[in-house]
Amino acid sequence: MMKSPASLAAPPRPAVNPYLVIVLGIVGISFGSLFTKLAAAPPLVIAFYRMGLTTVLLAPLALSREGRAELAALGRREMIVAAGSGLFLALHFFTWIYSLSYTSVASSTVLVTMQPLFVVAGSWIFLKERVPAKSLLYGLLAILGSVVIGFSDFRVGGQALWGDFLALAGAMFIAGYMLIGRRLRQRLSLFPYIFLVYGVSALALLVMALALGSPLYPYPAATWLCFLALAVVPTIFGHTLFNWVLGYLKAAVVSVAFLGEPVGATILALVFLGEVPALLQVAGGVMIICGVYLFMVASRKE
Repeated sequence: MMKSPASLAAPPRPAVNPYLVIVLGIVGISFGSLFTKLAAAPPLVIAFYRMGLTTVLLAPLALSREGRAELAALGRREMIVAAGSGLFLALHFFTWIYSLSYTSVASSTVLVTMQPLFVVAGSWIFLKERVPAKSLLYGLLAILGSVVIGFSDFRVGGQALWGDFLALAGAMFIAGYMLIGRRLRQRLSLFPYIFLVYGVSALALLVMALALGSPLYPYPAATWLCFLALAVVPTIFGHTLFNWVLGYLKAAVVSVAFLGEPVGATILALVFLGEVPALLQVAGGVMIICGVYLFMVASRKE
């Protein structure tokens, strides 16, 4: 049986400081945009290989003797819920990728980064976890920073309306993924959980890619290296670290930490691609850094 929402208030003490792990996770996920841009393949194919290769790499850890025993002890309901988390992650990739075909990158990014609002609401309704008002203000500062970054190219309505809807749906799906992770990580250890979630996500993305006629091969060697890099850096050392943190901290804390990704991605694009950010991007980035930092400090004190 899954633990009740009330039991989420007293997680076990971790061996490693989870706030340090969050910082490492932000660095990891920030590489996602860089490797995706360097990969010469359709976005949906990139997402499939990212999740598929991650599942393969983690299989030896997840299917160890202890992992197999833990997976065998899962109830039917927990298996379905874990599969739902993987489906939400796949739908997040799908809706966000295809939102870019209808609306601007800025509009899509801003709407996807609204996910902390859904996580905070879902945490209160389903997990009975409330976020103090001061922490909420800091989180809103980080969200406002994301809006400032996309202000110059933000579009809502008209031809972009469908793309805006898809981007907002992407925010809702990633919120569902984190809320389920917060619940199940109280019951499952890290590797069996993410093996289930990433595996289901990879299968769902494969079905989507085949249904839309996206070619799974051939691709140049450099692109295959990008697929592998996406699996190792932003997924294993990004999403997986955040999933570990979900066993100890509220989902709202992890969702706000995700807002650090565009800042890290901008810095990496400057260093490796020579893309110089505009003044508004710098200002928005400073707001995001301040908001995320203050939110983490307030959460830690709590």
